[in-house]
Amino acid sequence: MAAFGWPIILILNAAIIILVAIFLIWKVQKEKKAGYPMQDERTSKIQGKAALGTYYITLAFMVSILLWNIFGNEFITFLPELEVGWTVIAIMLVMGFSFGLLSWYYAKKGEF
Repeated sequence: MAAFGWPIILILNAAIIILVAIFLIWKVQKEKKAGYPMQDERTSKIQGKAALGTYYITLAFMVSILLWNIFGNEFITFLPELEVGWTVIAIMLVMGFSFGLLSWYYAKKGEF
């Protein structure tokens, strides 16, 4: 019974991704026709600083996970082993939230 649900979920997931992509492409084309600039100097600077900060935060997070895994397997035997799927999800969440928060912070900060 559980195997029956996965094909439906995967098809719905693909359909949602395709619909979101179509909506985003439509929105970008609409804004281009309206004459709005995609990015100005300030937003590109904000996104650049946020991307650099996100890179360092994600790098530190991945190094901490690596150290947790090394010390957990080699020196401290009672630490739980990490599963790859949950680790990748955690890294993606840290990347997304840190970029969003840093973009918001630098946009609120004003001149820098």
